[in-house]
Amino acid sequence: MTLKLAIAQLNFVVGDLTGNARKVVDAARSAHAQGARVLLTPELSICGYAAEDMFLRPAFVSACDDAVTAVATELADLDGMVVVVGHPTGGSLRSKSVAVQLRHNAASVLSEGRILGTYAKRELPNYQVFDERRYFTPGDSVCVFEAGGVSVGLLICEDAWFDEPAQLAKDAGAEVLAVINASPFHVGKEGERVMRMADRAKAVGLPLVYAHLVGGQDEVVFDGASFALQSDGSTALQAESFKEKLVFAQMERTNGRVRFVQHDEAAVAPPREAEAQLWDALVLGVRDYIGKNGFPGAILGLSGGIDSALVLAIAVDALGKDKVRAVMMPSPYTADISCIDAREMARRLGVRYDEISIKHTFESFLGALADDFKDLPEDTAEENLQARIRGTLLMALSNKFGSIVLTTGNKSEMATGYCTLYGDMAGGFAVIKDLLKTTVFALARWRNAHDPYGTGSEPIPERIITRPPSAELRPDQTDQDSLPPYEILDGILARYMEDDEGIDEIIAAGYERAIVERVARLIKINEYKRRQAPVGIRVTHRSFGKDWRYPITSMFNETAGRKTV
Repeated sequence: MTLKLAIAQLNFVVGDLTGNARKVVDAARSAHAQGARVLLTPELSICGYAAEDMFLRPAFVSACDDAVTAVATELADLDGMVVVVGHPTGGSLRSKSVAVQLRHNAASVLSEGRILGTYAKRELPNYQVFDERRYFTPGDSVCVFEAGGVSVGLLICEDAWFDEPAQLAKDAGAEVLAVINASPFHVGKEGERVMRMADRAKAVGLPLVYAHLVGGQDEVVFDGASFALQSDGSTALQAESFKEKLVFAQMERTNGRVRFVQHDEAAVAPPREAEAQLWDALVLGVRDYIGKNGFPGAILGLSGGIDSALVLAIAVDALGKDKVRAVMMPSPYTADISCIDAREMARRLGVRYDEISIKHTFESFLGALADDFKDLPEDTAEENLQARIRGTLLMALSNKFGSIVLTTGNKSEMATGYCTLYGDMAGGFAVIKDLLKTTVFALARWRNAHDPYGTGSEPIPERIITRPPSAELRPDQTDQDSLPPYEILDGILARYMEDDEGIDEIIAAGYERAIVERVARLIKINEYKRRQAPVGIRVTHRSFGKDWRYPITSMFNETAGRKTV
């Protein structure tokens, strides 16, 4: 007995039921023509992941049900073919006082024009970016289907992270586990998935195939990297990450047990360094956000500094040089070398580059405020005026030509409030919002050493990387006038914000109490800014987005909170 199985590692679009259904049909026909008799599509492939509060709309769920039926009908002529599609299903019973939720995150097994069965996800994640208990009711059934003489146990994503669902599938006769997934990327997640699924395969003594989504959806990115494991947890197949692909795996039964047949070492994609994964995630996030939302291109303020340089390089790799425009907006405090470096980078990447001086506009603002500012020292008010003038100009260009403004602020700045509302925060998409400043430097050096998209080596001039970072909003300004050195700041942020370590724990790790408490205070008082920031790409396990839900108004202080009355 042999069975060829296909994984549709595809990029689906939330709400595009017709387009998503067409992708499933096309993948099924292609897989069938190549000898496969099972096709696995990712979690919620019919509607895209995640449709959020659209799941609460009965018309949306009903339309998804219709799309599943339409796919089954259209594939009726594929003899012996079994297709698994993910979709929401069900509804709710409502009265004046209560609503009983019956919706499920489901997967249906389709074959020869019929729906053979539907499985409802049992384990609903409600952590990090997940909020599935808001929308779905846990299932309580088991789904084992036959394909080519093999009994396949169906699970959906989180189910495979727990013991019971897989064991129930085995008890019901499953000889292999098929897990369909939509698991958002963050650095290190790919290895974690493989490790956990290997534990699951070994625990139940069954081979396992993991079919995963690829693509960007608002702040999250899905990296693909689908795989298949033998019953001992060893890897039989590992698909490339961040690429749409129809992936095939061959199975056979020998000595009464089913296993994957590994034809050659090329079936297992080699591991990739963290920077390479980060780069691909950011590029895919930009490409899909702009493409799926119909923007003709992107525009950004190019300052001659490291953050905007990195964003420009990502944008060009994502969209191509013809769809990216860079605008340098020098102020009275902009160094000549900043303009020189910005021009050079734009030349290297071949993008349209313009310079619009804000000197006279800044003077006009100061003139309008002269009476109110009279006899007062210059401070952040004048600095922020410059940033807001730049934001206004970029948004005006966006309104006129339709291109989306990419903001260039990083996670270190967002955490500490070292950014200006309606200034450098003005825009539609925050590309490096989840990168600490030290990671920005590391990624810039990585991109200069690699040319994954053929845009020319070393797109970022070396001086942009080596110069001390500065907002250039007053004479001789550097970031460290206002912030601790980034190596120290980022270490504290990683522990406090990303890993939820307490102040005393961080101090015990070697950081100065005064600096730690200052950083914690900055994070707290700048929540109101982050709530007004554009959505940005999530690449860590804790981003300033759905991962981070803190009140703006709060009197709790971690140090003071230990005191009792």
